[in-house]
Amino acid sequence: MKIHDISREIKEGMVVWKNRDSKRPKFTVTAEYSKDHANESRIDMDMHTGTHADAYFHMLKDGEKIGGIPLDRFIGKCRVLDMTRAKGMITEKDLNGCKIKKGEIILLKTRNRPEREFDSEFAFVGREAAAYLAKKKIKTLGVDSLGVERNQAGHDTHKILFSNGIAVIEGLELSGVKPGDYFLVALPLRINADASPVRAVLVEGIGK
Repeated sequence: MKIHDISREIKEGMVVWKNRDSKRPKFTVTAEYSKDHANESRIDMDMHTGTHADAYFHMLKDGEKIGGIPLDRFIGKCRVLDMTRAKGMITEKDLNGCKIKKGEIILLKTRNRPEREFDSEFAFVGREAAAYLAKKKIKTLGVDSLGVERNQAGHDTHKILFSNGIAVIEGLELSGVKPGDYFLVALPLRINADASPVRAVLVEGIGK
């Protein structure tokens, strides 16, 4: 059994949305072993930092918060699809030959790579592609960018997915993963919020 960690490390200097310092996590030491016989710390962090799951509440006024979304959206058999040839926006045409089935967890591997700075030209999922995935009735969509969409007025991609009960995981690190079948574990915290960080892993050998 081989496990791929597809999570981004949470640290103070990590890449965040649009390089905004306000979104960078901050760590505070509250106890040190030399003085307190224990090491303890606090973290101040945006819920949409690094590898995270969005709640429907993120873009829908009355949408479910992250703690209320069924856990089967974040654990189960999944497929990594090769979208590395897609330029900019991923379209319905890009997805058309992938034989996407109802109830699947789909992760999109694009040309996106972990960067030292935010890439404003990252590959993203277009409105038509989101509608196509909703029509196929997938369970979850995961992307290797910090956002499933890029500067779209009205946030149509998010809203189409959320209104059809499709969970979204953003900020995956798929550069070292080959397209194919896996078993995904990417559980969010049980928290009453608009998103949650996740520790996402792919397991080979039990996804078929």
